[in-house]
Amino acid sequence: MSTPQLFSSFDESRLLEGLNAQQREAVLFRGRALLIVAGAGSGKTSVLTKRIAHLLGMKEAWPSQILAITFTNKAAAEMRHRVRELLGGEADGIWLKTFHSACVAILRRESEKLGHDPNFTIYDSGDSRAIFKRLIKDLGADLHKLTPAGVSSVISNAKNELIDADEFARNADPSDPAQRAIASIYASYQSELRRNNAFDFDDLIGETVHLFRAFPAVAAQYQRKFRHILVDEYQDTNHAQYALVRELTKPLPAEYADIDPRTGEIMQPASLTVVGDSDQSIYAFRGADIRNISEFEKDFAGAKTILLEQNYRSTNNILKAANAVIGNNFDRPNKNLWSDKGDGEKIVGYTGYSGHDEAQFIADEINELHRSGVDYRDMAVFYRTNSQTRALEEIFIRSAVPYRILGGTKFYERAEIKDILGYLVTIANPADSLAVRRILNVPKRGIGPATETGLQNYADTNQITLREALRSADSLGLGPKVSGAIAKLSGLIDEATALAESSPVADVLTRILEETGYVDLLRATRDPQDEARAENVEELLAVTKEFDKNNPGGTLIDFLTEVSLVAAADELDDASGTVSLMTLHTAKGLEY
Repeated sequence: MSTPQLFSSFDESRLLEGLNAQQREAVLFRGRALLIVAGAGSGKTSVLTKRIAHLLGMKEAWPSQILAITFTNKAAAEMRHRVRELLGGEADGIWLKTFHSACVAILRRESEKLGHDPNFTIYDSGDSRAIFKRLIKDLGADLHKLTPAGVSSVISNAKNELIDADEFARNADPSDPAQRAIASIYASYQSELRRNNAFDFDDLIGETVHLFRAFPAVAAQYQRKFRHILVDEYQDTNHAQYALVRELTKPLPAEYADIDPRTGEIMQPASLTVVGDSDQSIYAFRGADIRNISEFEKDFAGAKTILLEQNYRSTNNILKAANAVIGNNFDRPNKNLWSDKGDGEKIVGYTGYSGHDEAQFIADEINELHRSGVDYRDMAVFYRTNSQTRALEEIFIRSAVPYRILGGTKFYERAEIKDILGYLVTIANPADSLAVRRILNVPKRGIGPATETGLQNYADTNQITLREALRSADSLGLGPKVSGAIAKLSGLIDEATALAESSPVADVLTRILEETGYVDLLRATRDPQDEARAENVEELLAVTKEFDKNNPGGTLIDFLTEVSLVAAADELDDASGTVSLMTLHTAKGLEY
């Protein structure tokens, strides 16, 4: 292995310029293991990127020998951008990834050793829950009051602890029927994943650890490849992630060891740098273990700990309040954040009478800030769970506050919701040809693009709506099968239109779902994604029932108007952007 010869114009003094003493020490440290305890706003990203840049600039490593792991794609992109600013495109060979993306890259290359095709599918939580729902029903486990969410959580936690289905079954309490049922579901779930050539997100890390342990030669290959490993947000690592880091940093077995060309001795394990703060650990519900930080010096003999305590982001009033709360935490290293920004404004607290009251207060504050010159894009609202957005969205719409929800597709933007709303729009507004086009072949009824074009041409020639053209399908010479399908759809729309004149919205939607069989067809595919879509449609039905309850005498057009306002809220955007709504977990690492 040759010594790196790139970055000949590297300027070390410029790289270190502006760092405080602790940051500088962290960038320059060389040794087996380094723990950087980085308080909020203490410049940890700058320290990490400059540490990487210093390793490369001083020709101590090739870019491909560095693995930098973050928790989010955004954090990885930010770090990659900063390294490029420091060193240019020559640093592009760095493995700068999230835990999951790093493991996917490894599994794509090595998965055949585990009996998987490299083109495996990755199931998200919605896909997994759909499978769990079916397995619970198939196994009769609903008798034990098991839910897809509950089973998913138990099995996810087991995977994060590297407990496979067999071990879970061995450890299950034989006197507890629910545990036995979950053990059976776990085994069936893994079998289905394998049949479908799929991994779920928890598998990505667990299977990579298993790969390294089952195939030492493969582990040695990656241990030789990565000579410097850096891990961000180490306080949020769970057992599986911790095990992955340990596998990559443990001594190479003698039969796989290489000779270090610089020393002539057996190559030592990769150097490990972790950045974290036990005060910022927020993922305990996902198995995060702050002992990974508190016991770091025990795990890695001779490890160095450096505290970053100067905060560059907040004023002292904010830091004092945070320190007062955090000071009550147990098992934390002593540190005290401070800032040279002065005391700043006092913190404002407000206790609302209800969720809507809280939302109205927030909307009023946002409008006042906006009137004073603050852009919407510079404001954010954090909450504990996504279920709390309903009141915020309703009040923001009424108050004309433009917003966007981070962390997922809006409910009304999902294809299946748009499909069903297409039926309701067709009923409420017969002139809307776009809505009619959307539902013509949803669910599939043999009406293809050519037929759609013929219907539209007939409507245009006779100066009628596309909805009216459906009633004349027999005169278009389309054949009995297609004509029959169109006539049936037209009859359903006419029937639902009459029903809508005197019945609640939920009754209209129920009739549409019954006559089209939309939900039943989704469930019949046994595709986990279609199961999730079916659940979304059922949630829409629940929304209509809530609307009917809250709006006695409310019409279909009233409902669609309310939905349109929610769905089009992002379109209220102006030159100053939109207010961001997100959970506290989604907000981690962002700045406003």
